Amino acid sequence: MFALWGEGPPTSLHDPGLHERLAAVGVRRLQVNVDDEHVAPAMRIPTGDPVRAIVSVWDAEAGPVAEVLATAAATVHGWRVDERRRLDPPETWDGSRADALSNVAILRRPDELAHGEWLRRWMVEHTPIAIRTQATFGYVQNVVVEPVTTGAPRVDAFVEELFPSAAMTDMHAFYGSGGDDAELGRRLTGLMASVARIGADRDLDLVPTSRYLYALR
Repeated sequence: MFALWGEGPPTSLHDPGLHERLAAVGVRRLQVNVDDEHVAPAMRIPTGDPVRAIVSVWDAEAGPVAEVLATAAATVHGWRVDERRRLDPPETWDGSRADALSNVAILRRPDELAHGEWLRRWMVEHTPIAIRTQATFGYVQNVVVEPVTTGAPRVDAFVEELFPSAAMTDMHAFYGSGGDDAELGRRLTGLMASVARIGADRDLDLVPTSRYLYALR
């Protein structure tokens, strides 16, 4: 997975010429999550310069892919990840935009938690709470194994959660609380307590994105 910064990604990542160059270095499947005009009303949480896109590739060496992506963004960094699908999102690999708000959370393990304990709290305890208290219909966890670009910033995981598009501006649509304010409060309180236990209440990037999937030839 690669994080991209700069103004170019909302347009450059859809360029057929870029896709041809990615295919030439071995990419067969390309997932583009980009903060574009379709998700403009959604909430963002940056820790520094805002991440503009997250690109996922399969079946290719990281170095050549990073070189190609560097032509589409001001800055590119990448990580090898272990993907774990907890709720499979609906997928069509034709480059069309998914009818969803796809939030990508960039997680960093707090120093006070050992890696194994952090994974246990996140994977075993937090995940079912997150799914139960939000209106997600896709939930994909990516545990970082190692960086693949020089100078890549510290990242421990990427989490992609798909919500109904209405969730960009409607908290009830985001949390699946059906317009019930008391239920909304209950869900929000439970989720935030669980988020704090994995340290995701700080040092977190939240990137709202549109999701596009391409099958490259």
